Amino acid sequence: MSVNRGSLWDSGHDESVEVNQRALIDKVLARYSGEFTVFRELLQNSDDAQSTAVEIRFETQRHIDTKGRSGGVNAHAESEQELPDLKTALVHQWTFKNNGIVFRDEDWNRLKKIAEGNPDEEKIGAFGVGFYSLFSVTDEPFVTSGGQWMGFYWKDKKDQLYARRGQLPTDDNTLSAQWTTFEMPLREGTPIPAAFDFTRFLASSITFMTHLSEVSVYFDDKRLARLTKSSGLPVELGVPGMLSSRTRQGSMSINAIRSTPLHIRAEVLRWVYSSGTEKPKPTALLKPIKPAASGFFTSLFSSISGTATPQRTPTPLPVVPARGSDLLVPSETNVSLSIFSADVEVKLDAKIAAELQRSTKKQPPKKLKYELIYTAKDEYDASKTEDEKQPFAAGSIFQGLRADIDGTGAARVFIGHSTGQTTGLGGHMASRFIPTVERESIDLVDRHVAGILARAAYELELTKIKSLWESAAQATDGGDEHKRLSSRALHALKFFTFHQSTPSADVSTNIEDAFFSCTPKNYFSIISTSGIRNASDVRLPDTTFAAFLKELPVLSEDVLSNAQAMVTSLQHRGMIKAITFEDVLKELRSRPLQENEMIACLKWWIDISMSRDTESLSRIREQLLAAAVLATGSATTNEIILPLNTVKTFINAKGIGGSIPLDGPLPTDLLPFSVSRSFTPEQILASFPWSELSTVAWLTNLCDPKVAAVNAEYNISLSPSWAERVLNFLSRAWPSLSTTSKHEIAVLLQDKSCIPTSNGMKNPQQSYFPNADIFRDLPVVTLPSGSTIKGNVERVLQAIGVRRHVELQVIFDRMIKTNEWTVGDLTKYLASVRTTLTPEEWERLKVTAAFSKEIRASDHKPGQKPPRYFASQLYEPLDVFRQLHLPVLDWGTKTKWRGSSEEGKFLFELGLLRFPPLPVLIGLCASDNEEISGSALKYLLTNSSSFYKHYQPRDFSHVAFVPALKESVLCLGKPLEVYSDLQWSTLAAKLKLMQHPLSSQLYFSENELRQLAQLSFDGTTPMRWLPPSQCYFGGDSKDQFHSKLFVFVDFGPRANTFLSACGTKREPSVEEIAQILLKDPHDFLGELRNIAVNRQSINPGTLLRMKRSAILLGSRRNRRNPEKKSADPEDFEEDDWDLQYDLKKPDDIIIADDTHAHRDFGDSFFTAPQEDILEGFYAELGCRRLSSLVKEEYHPSAELRDTKLSAEIRSLVLERLPLFLHEHTHARTVVTYSWLTSGSNFVVKTFGKVSVTKSLNFGDLRLSRKQEASAVAQRAGRGPIQLWLANNAQVDMYEVSTSLNRLLFQSPKTNDALLFMTILSTDLKALKRRGYNVDRILRQQKAERQAAEDARAKARAEAEAHNVALISKPPTHVDSAPPLASPSPLASPSPVASPSPLAPPPPSVPPPPSTTPPPTGGQTKRLFQNIKRGLSSISAPPPNTGFPPHTPNNPAPSGPLMPSKTGAQRPGNSTVTPLSNIESNIDMALQGCRPESNHLLRNKEEMRQVMETLNEGYCDVSGREGDLKYTAEMEGIKIYLSQEVGSANFIPTKRESLGRFISVIKPLAQAYKLPIASMHIFFDLQGGLIAFNRGGSIFLNLRYFEEWHDTAVSGGDRSSAYTSWYFTLAHEIAHNLVHPHNSEHEFYFSAICQKHIMELQRLIMP
Repeated sequence: MSVNRGSLWDSGHDESVEVNQRALIDKVLARYSGEFTVFRELLQNSDDAQSTAVEIRFETQRHIDTKGRSGGVNAHAESEQELPDLKTALVHQWTFKNNGIVFRDEDWNRLKKIAEGNPDEEKIGAFGVGFYSLFSVTDEPFVTSGGQWMGFYWKDKKDQLYARRGQLPTDDNTLSAQWTTFEMPLREGTPIPAAFDFTRFLASSITFMTHLSEVSVYFDDKRLARLTKSSGLPVELGVPGMLSSRTRQGSMSINAIRSTPLHIRAEVLRWVYSSGTEKPKPTALLKPIKPAASGFFTSLFSSISGTATPQRTPTPLPVVPARGSDLLVPSETNVSLSIFSADVEVKLDAKIAAELQRSTKKQPPKKLKYELIYTAKDEYDASKTEDEKQPFAAGSIFQGLRADIDGTGAARVFIGHSTGQTTGLGGHMASRFIPTVERESIDLVDRHVAGILARAAYELELTKIKSLWESAAQATDGGDEHKRLSSRALHALKFFTFHQSTPSADVSTNIEDAFFSCTPKNYFSIISTSGIRNASDVRLPDTTFAAFLKELPVLSEDVLSNAQAMVTSLQHRGMIKAITFEDVLKELRSRPLQENEMIACLKWWIDISMSRDTESLSRIREQLLAAAVLATGSATTNEIILPLNTVKTFINAKGIGGSIPLDGPLPTDLLPFSVSRSFTPEQILASFPWSELSTVAWLTNLCDPKVAAVNAEYNISLSPSWAERVLNFLSRAWPSLSTTSKHEIAVLLQDKSCIPTSNGMKNPQQSYFPNADIFRDLPVVTLPSGSTIKGNVERVLQAIGVRRHVELQVIFDRMIKTNEWTVGDLTKYLASVRTTLTPEEWERLKVTAAFSKEIRASDHKPGQKPPRYFASQLYEPLDVFRQLHLPVLDWGTKTKWRGSSEEGKFLFELGLLRFPPLPVLIGLCASDNEEISGSALKYLLTNSSSFYKHYQPRDFSHVAFVPALKESVLCLGKPLEVYSDLQWSTLAAKLKLMQHPLSSQLYFSENELRQLAQLSFDGTTPMRWLPPSQCYFGGDSKDQFHSKLFVFVDFGPRANTFLSACGTKREPSVEEIAQILLKDPHDFLGELRNIAVNRQSINPGTLLRMKRSAILLGSRRNRRNPEKKSADPEDFEEDDWDLQYDLKKPDDIIIADDTHAHRDFGDSFFTAPQEDILEGFYAELGCRRLSSLVKEEYHPSAELRDTKLSAEIRSLVLERLPLFLHEHTHARTVVTYSWLTSGSNFVVKTFGKVSVTKSLNFGDLRLSRKQEASAVAQRAGRGPIQLWLANNAQVDMYEVSTSLNRLLFQSPKTNDALLFMTILSTDLKALKRRGYNVDRILRQQKAERQAAEDARAKARAEAEAHNVALISKPPTHVDSAPPLASPSPLASPSPVASPSPLAPPPPSVPPPPSTTPPPTGGQTKRLFQNIKRGLSSISAPPPNTGFPPHTPNNPAPSGPLMPSKTGAQRPGNSTVTPLSNIESNIDMALQGCRPESNHLLRNKEEMRQVMETLNEGYCDVSGREGDLKYTAEMEGIKIYLSQEVGSANFIPTKRESLGRFISVIKPLAQAYKLPIASMHIFFDLQGGLIAFNRGGSIFLNLRYFEEWHDTAVSGGDRSSAYTSWYFTLAHEIAHNLVHPHNSEHEFYFSAICQKHIMELQRLIMP
């Protein structure tokens, strides 16, 4: 239904809305905090009424009654003893009086209206509820003012409030009528508010009151306290120019700022102090309380509000003053404050102004005042001092007014009086804020006025301090004043440090934001070490810079520690920063630094340089050096200014530079030593572009004429004492100077008169050492101190040119002119100065005729001056030379000639002849003078082995000097024409005369030679005559081969040549040896070994005859005592048997390969020698193996099934078998380990007992033997392997290992059984202790088995796929390479080391050691011939030579020299590579060998391609683990050691073997024409590395040489070593062309061997 609202309204009637006034008042009052609420409202109303004084009275009932009876006169006085306790005494009425403007009618009318505030915008009251706060304590307040009164009451005691008004009696005191009084009869008696706290509340409330200046508080008739406020004259300060006076929103602007001093005095009875609380301790800021949603203007302005005021700390019990104290005695205290006031002009938006008028019933003010209390440093300290002097625990009345420096939250926002809102800084703030109803919180329209005023107060205070600072700088005691001002500024800084405000944190945040944002960016005045400066010019302190940045403003440590919050805030705002490099440069450019400052500056830079990249700091360092200037000395003592960018050198105090005389002239580019001594040379060199002052540089400066002219005292040419000091310094520095420096010093001083001598200052060339003063008138070096010239001083003087001897020409001139010196005197002097003679003087002396010869009496001519000779023209003065009439040195008789003396050695060195040259002596021997010739021949024969070793008869074949008989006539004959017999053998040997004519003079025809071959004229020892064809040459073969079978002769090289022509051979052939044995068999075991080694050379016919002949040596055991026969074969003792040897046919000899069977039956047959090579040879000739002849039959008892023993033994065998197979590498297993472990291929059974019957059937022998066993193994065909155990005895692990080895290997060895037994019977931990890497081996074997299984699975899958493919397409021809032999699945692969970037890559590791000894002697020669024949054609493989086959692991290959086909075949090529290309590549490989160099890489770009090498294979080559370290060098070959080898005693220990190895390497290097420096030797303790090639440097392992060849080489046989290392070198040289082990490498390896094979032949067969 739709109804018209207007029609309904017209038909209705009015009803009034009733308000429960009591409930309304209670609800309003409920919003107040309750503490001093009534008095806050009344005080504010009094100030609005322009009151200047207020009285507050607390009256007891007794006082009220008394006052009523006495008409208001106090007739009752209480003694001090009767004073009540203010904390407990009950009062019944509060009276509040003010002397403000009395009530007008409108005021009386507004008083009785709720919520009708004062419309005057200058008044604080706005809500009309302040008066009604009285109802919180009274029900019937009574007000009097201006002769009128008004009382309030609840009519009928109900909820409606009524007021009654009337006139006061006219007879009332006129003075009292001027007061406005509020009487508040309390509902019930209650104690007064805490008297002391109430007084403190009044002290803070009166501060911001505009008119109120005096407040008195009474208890009955006693005045408890009286507070008076007096203001000084305001000082107009103006707005600081750097501040923005207009707020950010633009609604307010500050027109003026003034500062008003305020003084408050308090007169308080001690009675009040007795009831006060203790001094409040600093507390943390109260946490902001979440504002309630009931703030009056919250929704309007979205500002801050709150409902709760932080409650004061509970009042503890007061401290009772001492008994007898006068409680009624007043205590007077004072406080001085500064009120900063801002005149603010308000311009609000019209909408906001209208809303404010609607809400507050007031026009918004056009102007307002904003005030801030600032307690200056002096006032603050005075207040605290006064506070400390208080005898009462309560403290000062004005404690709440004092600055809140510690940020405890004591500073509040005042709206006439204090609110619950804190300001967040150190002082109270007051203004006509718009409060909430309860005035507990405020709403701010514009939040920036407070911040601007606070900033202005701060800047104005700092401006005063700055002015005072500058004035104090001119005063003599400015330092103390600066400290006081710094403390004052710090106080201001702490005062304006912002903390979180409460309950609303936004108040402090907004004020702080305005505080910093009202000035230009980064502008903020702050106290620094240089006074008040802008914060952007002030830096945070840093002890690193404190010692040299003296003028840079920084924060003091006091500010940093006491105003940390403000400093942190400034840092976050970017207004204050740390010291920068630009700051350093700025100060360095502004003034020079003193020495201690420069030291600190350099230390700072050194610390930076040592911790950072120096290159990145080079530009900055240039700026630093360009700015820094050092000032030394003072203005009064020759101040020196030194820019650091001119410094180039410094003195190293730790070196010889520390001895430089610092008092003398120093280079101008030298950093003063007083500065540089504070640092180490390493620090200076690493941080600055300076070098250590060298001795040469110091001396160069010293010798500079300009420097020397400054002060004669330090002139090296004028001052002998200074010259001596310079020489002494040079002598100390001399040992450490380089040759170049010494030369430069000599050049500097050679022309300086710097040598103090006996004749004054002389240059070095004019000065002489004291021992050179042979004429006693020379300028001799004489030091002023009298010091002796020796040691380094002597060396320095000699080096710069001071003479050790007199010039030769002077000596010669004086000697000839005066004739005072003999040859002996001259020689003695020259010998003494020999070491001082220059090479030029020495050569000159050699060609100077200064020596005379002895003159025989017959040759003397009176008056004739004797001639002079060179020393090389004379002989030493010996009688033998006098007899030969040779020119002899005239030594005189004064001193006896001694050739071993220094003088003699000097003359010999100068050329004096010690013996006549051979041609001269031969000429003397041929002299006609028999006396001379005889003496000469005697001298020749005596000294033929010393002086005349080079004598050869053919050189003097034309000279007849040999005494001889020709046709019985004595004569002299020519040496080649004279023959000697045995009588003159000694003479003939020395003169090398022949006994017979030369064989070249004899001639035999071929027919004559054949006849000679059959004639028995060749004599042997014992003497018998044989034809030459039946003899063989001796030498090495005589000692090593067949000396019992053949006749060996050796008649010297010439005779042997003749016998060789007659049919004598060097050594017998194998065929001849075999024929000799067939003709006459003897005990020749050595010959049998020789035949066995070279059996391939025996033709089939001879082998067949050997099989049928009794030529093989056999042995059989015979018991020494036939009667002593043991039935137990286990009691076998070697000492009970003798061996019987005989020659037998192969069919009659057994090879003893079964130890047990041989022990049981060995006395019944002959066995072959137990050597591997002979057993193989015997087997080829038809000898049978004992293991094939002995049959074993096993007889077990009843089987014990599922025994624990079977399971344990099976598990043990399978666990330890991998360990055994890892060590067993010389034979391949019959079955694989994976086969054993799969299914039931390995079965272990246990029986009650097991017996074994062994039977031997051989020829006519039928032998058998039965014995019990603890373990046997058998296998039927290809079935499982069964191990039978006997339960009646402990299992013998040796029997287990022996039985299994027979089935695992085709030819088991005894040592294998012992090894397997050890592994089975030893605990795993014990094996680990013995060096077995058990865990690794087991893991490796497991991985191999898994890999093998995966490979088999893959092969099966590929086979299946291949079968499918064969069905789907026709077959194609596949040219596949021959299959490669796969290694045993149980064999352990060679470990592959991880390649190392620094370690050399080894190309090879050795094969397993062979039991066959290396070939020696004639065998080697025949082997070499076979190799030579094999290499004669590179396309055909050589015959088997007995060398190990070539594999990537063998460095001595002898296989096919052409690369084998591997992988896919390349398309054919009809072009054959020219040999010149191959030769060119070989030459490149040889030239690529060079000394070791880490960065050298071999360039292969120019290598010509050879088509035959393109079939590539691949063999992984991995690097060795660990590095090789250079240790020493021997004979041009460097020696390296692996890391695990100690280098201390290596060379002394290995010197001999190294020498032998080098004796093998050097000839091979010459054979390949390799530089010896490209050869290197290394040594390690383990691993398989024989040799490797690293960047063209070849390394050979000494360890393998010692193992394989050192014994033979030390015995004189190098053939085997030459052969092995020849191929090793060829293998490594080939790596210079091809790195991997593929067909191409194989090709070049073979080609290199072929090219140089003849050089190897010359080494082996010289």
